[in-house]
Amino acid sequence: MHHSKPDDDYDYLFKVVLIGDSGVGKSNLLSRFTRNEFCLESKSTIGVEFATRSIQVDGKTIKAQIWDTAGQERYRAITSAYYRGAVGALLVYDITKGVTFENVERWLKELRDHADANIVIMLCGNKSDLRHLRSVATEDAMAFCEREGLSFIETSALESTNVEKAFQLILTDIYHIVSKKVLDNDGSRPEVGKGKDIIVIDNQESEEKKKSGCC
Repeated sequence: MHHSKPDDDYDYLFKVVLIGDSGVGKSNLLSRFTRNEFCLESKSTIGVEFATRSIQVDGKTIKAQIWDTAGQERYRAITSAYYRGAVGALLVYDITKGVTFENVERWLKELRDHADANIVIMLCGNKSDLRHLRSVATEDAMAFCEREGLSFIETSALESTNVEKAFQLILTDIYHIVSKKVLDNDGSRPEVGKGKDIIVIDNQESEEKKKSGCC
């Protein structure tokens, strides 16, 4: 019988940031992946919040700490702290709103200015359930990703399509880079550390969890 590990028992802790315009569904991707919830009435995120979930990759327990922020310009001041220590980024746009895809370039520039050079970036076209309203062609997004060296996926937080897969893929990519680094460094401590080395959490987490039920 397989007992699940206690919450603080993990091999790696990876911080992944969600970025993209306001309203593209970042918070719902976060809640779908970490709590399997979706809120049609969700409000704009003010400031920053994060949630965690552990998954298994190659027999290792990877604890993902997913950070979500308001996409509005007026919260831009949080950037450097927000990106600090992030090993992955999910760059999200809305397949029904062309402008959110046009802005991907700007978000990418922001990532490249503020985040670690080796950050793993996945472009994510969300709201794929609204096919009849699609205004961004899958091919265009794929071509962009090819040019920029990003991975790509289309998701629906509403229908729960590919959300699990998106996070699994990005976390697996990060794990492979990090575990390779560990070997390259003859086992000395890699920059993207083994879980216990890079805890950037204060203990608000459990307090927050108690306070925030569902919407």
